[in-house]
Amino acid sequence: MISFLKSRSARVLTVVLFAQASLFYGFSRRENVPVHKQLEDFTLPGNEWTMVENSKLDAETLEVLKADDILSRLYVHKQTGKAATLFVAYFETQRTGKAPHSPKNCLPGSGWAASQSGVAEIPIPGEAQPIRVNQYVVSRGQNQSIVFYWYQARNRVTASEYSAKIYTVADAIRYNRSDTALVRVVVNVSDGNIKEAMQTGTSFVQSFFAPLKSYLPS
Repeated sequence: MISFLKSRSARVLTVVLFAQASLFYGFSRRENVPVHKQLEDFTLPGNEWTMVENSKLDAETLEVLKADDILSRLYVHKQTGKAATLFVAYFETQRTGKAPHSPKNCLPGSGWAASQSGVAEIPIPGEAQPIRVNQYVVSRGQNQSIVFYWYQARNRVTASEYSAKIYTVADAIRYNRSDTALVRVVVNVSDGNIKEAMQTGTSFVQSFFAPLKSYLPS
């Protein structure tokens, strides 16, 4: 049985079966849409990072994303001058076909190519366990950046798109809700120093994770 579940076809079948179950048990009921704080009110406490730009997405991009709430900002570390962007797309429900767009699919469409990929574990102050997030090194021409991203729902951080979908279906059945958020961090690589960019990104995630957590439904 265990070896069967390791196959890709078995995993796909599992997703389909879960989806059918959610349609039967969950989608026939009115969904419980949790209340959340508006992301535009998000503030990063402390004096380590300063917001220097609050980006406004154009109408075409908003239509493609179909998110119910979005945060897109540029922060700079006061001491080092290193910059990091924070993007959060929150979806109140996924029943209507709305869902996060995976950065690993969107980046190639923007001309970025992944040269390294993996999963990073980031220790978070106050959290019992490190969070596991996707970690990419992407390039476009002479430019390089590191990208961290993950899916967050019910105080749960998930790196895998496959696992995130499984959890969504399980939440729809058990809690009658399908809300989720995509969180993404991008840091430019200077002078080919990928390690330094990784450290900057890690420090940035550690600074905003707890404050952002209170803005996403638990």
